[in-house]
Amino acid sequence: MDNTVPLLLQVSGNAQFDILPLIIGCVILVFLLVMSALISGSEVAYFSLAPSDLEDLQNEKSKSSDLVIKLLEKPKDLLAIILIANNFINVAIIVLSTFMSAIVFPENGITPLFKFLIDVVVITFLLLLFGEVIPKIYATKHGIQLSLLMAKPLNLLEKLPPFSWLRVGLVKGTAVISNRGKRKSVNISTDELSQAVELTIGETADQSDKKIWHDIVRFGEKDVKQIMQPRVDVEAIQLDMNFKEVVLKLQDSKYSRFPVYDGSFDKIEGILFIKDLLPFLDEADNYEWQPLIREPFFVPENKKIDDLMVNFQELKMHMAIVVDEYGGTSGIVTLEDVLEEIVGDITDEFDEDDLTYSKLDDFNYVFEGKTPLVDLYKIIDISGDEFEEAKSESDTLAGFVIEQAGKILKKGEKVKFQNYTFKIEAADARKVKRIKMTIHPKEEGNEE
Repeated sequence: MDNTVPLLLQVSGNAQFDILPLIIGCVILVFLLVMSALISGSEVAYFSLAPSDLEDLQNEKSKSSDLVIKLLEKPKDLLAIILIANNFINVAIIVLSTFMSAIVFPENGITPLFKFLIDVVVITFLLLLFGEVIPKIYATKHGIQLSLLMAKPLNLLEKLPPFSWLRVGLVKGTAVISNRGKRKSVNISTDELSQAVELTIGETADQSDKKIWHDIVRFGEKDVKQIMQPRVDVEAIQLDMNFKEVVLKLQDSKYSRFPVYDGSFDKIEGILFIKDLLPFLDEADNYEWQPLIREPFFVPENKKIDDLMVNFQELKMHMAIVVDEYGGTSGIVTLEDVLEEIVGDITDEFDEDDLTYSKLDDFNYVFEGKTPLVDLYKIIDISGDEFEEAKSESDTLAGFVIEQAGKILKKGEKVKFQNYTFKIEAADARKVKRIKMTIHPKEEGNEE
């Protein structure tokens, strides 16, 4: 007589089922939850590694550490394989748990509401808690250990079909979407940006705030030549000056950096910082100060000032030498010159309040001929677009007026441009020194 008794479990005194499939299902479910936890945690572990952690891994020289570095070289592929594997495992957990709940709780034995709570609420809670939340919290504190643990499994999944096929498709698909987004993002003009700024800040905004916003929008349109200090206004030091002459020069100046030239200002050898000279002030007059000069940074006249700002940040420099198309020195440009295009004039205790123009009334001004056009725009509060379109190579008011007239003007001569009249107040045979500018209301045309 066979005395073996099948392994049965009775539920609610009525339904009976074999417990062996349930035990096997529970073991598989726990295994899948562990795998889901490791995969989810590895996402946080890999992408939260600091540069110092990566350096430690490179110095470790083990197989696992080498695999971690290799996986992070292609972050999009790594993220794709993590997401694909995690979704496969989660789907498997849901299918298996639903199958097991159907065995334990047959449909004719429980209410639909209770069945819903078991299949959705309880399973979802367990999956989120043990498969997502807890492992990700753990990964934030033990990123290196988890990265090393998961290096070989993730590397295997990257090569194992169908994960490898899906990874390639996912990466290529996101690349197409990303490229389309990039192409669309650049199709916006400066005028549209200006209109957006107007709508955003509103009409009641402070005028100074409006000006800053508009200067930011127009920032990338300006060239270095428009904001530089011309060579005639630059204080520089000759390379063959003795130490005493250099110290006296610095004492009489208000600047902290000086271009150093050899014979001609077109041959700039470097930049001398006053702070580099301070420790040697007690040296003899024949002290060789030339080794203290630093390497100069040259930029062309047509370089955009937003690009120059990036260069200044990357090189940690505050001054650049501006050169023309023939290699001659046009002037210098500083970080302060660039910033002033956004925030306005920056003054310090050394700046002099020399009056370079006189305002006679709302429609009449007297300017020095060397006044830069960009300063003129700020003083009379115009965009200057009409001047920029009409000018050729000039950057000063005198240069612009001479361009419009086509000759060196004499005292008393006048030049008309749109609704502006320029009268020469002072000049010599070589240049225009002072100009009176009259602004005519638009409706009156150019009549005086």
